Amino acid sequence: MHSLSFTPIALLQLTSLAVLHGAKWTYIGPEGEHSWAKHYPYCGGAFQSPINIKPELLRFDPTLRPVEVQNYNLSPNEQLTLGNNGHSVQISLPSKMYISGLPHRYTAAQLHFHWGSSGRPAGSEHMVNGRQYAAEMHVVHYNSDKYPNMSTAVDKSDGLAVLGVLIEVGEFNPAFEQFLKFINGIKYRDQRVQVPGFNIRALLPARLDEYYRYDGSLTTPPCYPSVLWTVFRNHVTISGKQFVSLATALYSSHAQDSAPVPLNGNYRKPQLADSRVVLVSFKEGRGLHGILTVTSPLTRKRIVQQLLVGDLADLADEGLYQLLPSGTEKIHAGKNKYHKNQQTETLAKSKQQTLLKKSQTNRSVGKLGLAEDALCYVAMEHKVFQHLKVSHSETQLVQALRDAVFPELNLKSYLDCRSDLALPAIRHILRGRPPTDEALELDRSLTRALKNQRKTFTTIKQSVPVTNSGSLSPATVPRKPHSQGYPHPWLLPMEWED
Repeated sequence: MHSLSFTPIALLQLTSLAVLHGAKWTYIGPEGEHSWAKHYPYCGGAFQSPINIKPELLRFDPTLRPVEVQNYNLSPNEQLTLGNNGHSVQISLPSKMYISGLPHRYTAAQLHFHWGSSGRPAGSEHMVNGRQYAAEMHVVHYNSDKYPNMSTAVDKSDGLAVLGVLIEVGEFNPAFEQFLKFINGIKYRDQRVQVPGFNIRALLPARLDEYYRYDGSLTTPPCYPSVLWTVFRNHVTISGKQFVSLATALYSSHAQDSAPVPLNGNYRKPQLADSRVVLVSFKEGRGLHGILTVTSPLTRKRIVQQLLVGDLADLADEGLYQLLPSGTEKIHAGKNKYHKNQQTETLAKSKQQTLLKKSQTNRSVGKLGLAEDALCYVAMEHKVFQHLKVSHSETQLVQALRDAVFPELNLKSYLDCRSDLALPAIRHILRGRPPTDEALELDRSLTRALKNQRKTFTTIKQSVPVTNSGSLSPATVPRKPHSQGYPHPWLLPMEWED
């Protein structure tokens, strides 16, 4: 991945861009999730959340350790802000709370909820093998090793880590009552009250060693794919009365609005898996018979190095074909199109150039594995949009951003064992090689295969109504100008409290 540097003028433009689009969004109606990508292009892009955690996506990872939460037991003397931001109930969290055991330290910022309605108690965002729970809690943390606050981290590819807790209607939950008893004080949008601190750990399942983990995104606009998701296997319960109070007490409209709009059904539909896999920390239980164990990071790094410096003829014959998703037609490099002596000469040149760059390539693979450089999504959007303006193709922003972001995201996720290696990433790697005849022919073959795969995914997407319509197909949407105001204006300032 490449680091980005900008001139002062570009930084001013980025500052304006970072203020975000400011468009109104809802879960249903004209501004519902089907139209999010019109104003927030990443919502129609790569690695979106939530997903349906299906058995075929699961890979057992024996290196996953229990989640360790620190300083979650808060004193009643500590005041927390409970608020209604028009999209959810949210509790601000003190910065002394954090998760340990991940590659970086992730500091808590806030928690919030998604739920159904009193008539349909099914409102979790993540599904497990097609099952939707009554509600879901998200505890949001940011990478405090690298970023000073939530606002800075939110658009970085390694910026956030979220704990997802599935909630079902059942036994009364005294921990949830610690804030639900104050809910009438935040009935309308932008209302907030102070509540005494309590044990946030009690909101989580008893077991923190069993969970699903995958690479994903914010589930609301701007939908940046900046989240390392941990969804606990075991759900928690709240009573029917507690659920009804959550589902019926709140409004997404302001107190002065003439027509109150109930706040419920605030969940996004499942998104496509997008070549991702879901790591699991457990191996026993229903539906886990024969679950695959994830291949090691070292093996994956060797495969990427083979793509970077390996023999192209060997890759075309066997190695590359083994990397592709099942059902993909075999990729050819045009080996039989050239006379043997021409091919031998070409390979000799390619190998000579490869050997000269091998030490540099080794460092590159290592750098990818260590993820020293993170993608900045605001900067990338600015860069892609400026490029499209030159050709007057601004309406192609959603697909252009996906094409720019997906290969690097997929490659990083693959090296972290959380994705299969996809065709765009393979083509992205091979395009860094010397432009020999075989390399060019292989690139053409990969491009054809990618077009066929995109057509197939588009057909699948259109046949599955629950999937966001902007996920994989080329999208043509009008570009809206950025608005001025508080960063992420759809949230209360406390949403991204420093």
